Amino acid sequence: MTSEKKMMVAGKLYASNDAELVKMRKNAKKLVYEYNQTLPQEDGKRAQLLQKMVDCPSKDAYIEIPTRMDYGENIHLGKNFYANYDSIFLDIAPISIGDNVLFGPRVGLYTAGHPLVPSVRNEYLEYGHPIKIGNNVWLGGNVVICPGVTIGDNAVIGAGAVVTKNIPADVIAAGVPARPIREITSKDEKFWQIEKTKYLEERDAFK
Repeated sequence: MTSEKKMMVAGKLYASNDAELVKMRKNAKKLVYEYNQTLPQEDGKRAQLLQKMVDCPSKDAYIEIPTRMDYGENIHLGKNFYANYDSIFLDIAPISIGDNVLFGPRVGLYTAGHPLVPSVRNEYLEYGHPIKIGNNVWLGGNVVICPGVTIGDNAVIGAGAVVTKNIPADVIAAGVPARPIREITSKDEKFWQIEKTKYLEERDAFK
């Protein structure tokens, strides 16, 4: 492992044009390309490729095609993960996603950051901060998660939100930048349990 990769993983400023890192990105792009070229009925092939692309011990993650990743190896997916179309994972720093997490279409997780001044930025120097998403989180369509953000368990992020700061557990957050709107409460639990009961009754009626 080169010093540049060690610095990248440690969240330090590093040279993104380092030869080892360039090779790693190309290898990842090859796997992602193969994944994106699979036919709709090739679920087994996609599952095998995804195991090579990311850290996914449970083997039940599903990412719709197309998707994009920088390295893949810095992404950890929990159980029962689903991402809709056009997901983007810029994983120069670790991306950790909990169990039962749902992504709407065009969700972007961006761990990468760049120097504000062009005199340094133009030398291919950049840095990254990890993103952590808890269990049972739902990200709506076109949500952007910025570097260093943690999202608590059971949170719901509204469509189009740009999340620049940590979001606590059990809240609905939305906006640009995203802010908590309200807590998810026992009233919500009661309402949706009633709706589930109605669904089961209506489903039986449609048989």
